[in-house]
Amino acid sequence: MIWETHTATQNGLHTEHVSGIARICHKWKVPIIPFSGGSSVEGHISAPFGGVSIVFAYMDRNVKLNKDDMDVVVQPSVCWTDLNQELAKQGTGLWFPIDPAPSAKIGGMIGTNCSGTNAVRYGTMRDWVINMTIVLADGSVVKTRRRPRKCSAGYNLNGLIVGSEGTLGVVTEATLKLAAVPDHFSVAVVPFDDLRGAVSAAADIIWRGMRIVNEGGATRPRVWKETPTLFLKFSGTKGPVDDSIKTVREIMKPYSPPAFEFARDEHEQKMLWSARKESLYSLLAMREDGEEMWNTDVAVPLSRLADIIEDSKAHAASLGLKACVKGHIGDSNFHENITYNKADPKEAEKAKMAVKTMVKRALEMEGTCTGEHGVGIGKKDALLREVGEDTIQVMKLLKGVLDPYWIMNPGKVFNR
Repeated sequence: MIWETHTATQNGLHTEHVSGIARICHKWKVPIIPFSGGSSVEGHISAPFGGVSIVFAYMDRNVKLNKDDMDVVVQPSVCWTDLNQELAKQGTGLWFPIDPAPSAKIGGMIGTNCSGTNAVRYGTMRDWVINMTIVLADGSVVKTRRRPRKCSAGYNLNGLIVGSEGTLGVVTEATLKLAAVPDHFSVAVVPFDDLRGAVSAAADIIWRGMRIVNEGGATRPRVWKETPTLFLKFSGTKGPVDDSIKTVREIMKPYSPPAFEFARDEHEQKMLWSARKESLYSLLAMREDGEEMWNTDVAVPLSRLADIIEDSKAHAASLGLKACVKGHIGDSNFHENITYNKADPKEAEKAKMAVKTMVKRALEMEGTCTGEHGVGIGKKDALLREVGEDTIQVMKLLKGVLDPYWIMNPGKVFNR
């Protein structure tokens, strides 16, 4: 990866202010790099050509809640966890169900079309964006559509902007769908003797090496069995949730898991689910001096998920790398976190090789180089292999119309 810093920063205050910044940058052909939460793992906030980083720290308001319509208007630096806390505080009975890393902000979530552990039921970010206010490269301000949940009027600009990684425009406001908070939640944890059995046994899986969580200490006093493990989340009214748990128990029987533990109250839910949400922080806590962590993702057809997880885990081990694998079976997306010594060129090269090999195998399995992290600066070659030169040319034509000087987050997705 090529990582460079921006030349200047400018706080975005409101849409017209951001529009003014864009007009100046457009006039002088200065790159614009949007920054909302900074939690990107694929280099989206880097500035390989210098330029101005528009920081949205002051654009963090929930602009308007339309409770009866079950939607909310927010600015780009709103954190999804803060939004849900505010909705709960107001007693709305509503929530925003897309749940990536706890530090993710709405602007970046739109940019990468992220998802999270709820993806199997609630989909991805694209499914929850009603409309957006966008500042284009020349400072023009457009709104993608109006507020009804269903709309067939004109081109689907939402689908174009969501997942474009800030290369087509800057999101300054978004209207998001909300969902009713389920009456009842429960969580189950099911250890397995082998990974393939775990992948085959459930519709929503997170597979990980439990030693990472144990040694990181984030879920103490609970100590987890170090084995391929399914984490299952149930939601709905109490009766159907109880029925679902019974059904899942029956589904599990042919695989003979050594245990099936489900939460009996809210405290146990938090404890059982904590291993999933604490895994990244546990990995970070375990790093030694000089170590970095490479966090990347791919997605494949469901039938190939077990193959690529096994292959990737084995390949990293053969290179002598510490790697943690976790995945979402519901959307066939998995993440590999590789820890390596950045001061050791050979080890850094091994980490790079592990990632490139994982991506290559995903593409060979008719998968994608990224399920939710985005292309950024590190997977541009992989995108070309994935979709082909003709498709890239169509993308470049669209980019050229909206951003003729290529100043919007340049160096990401593909090169000029």
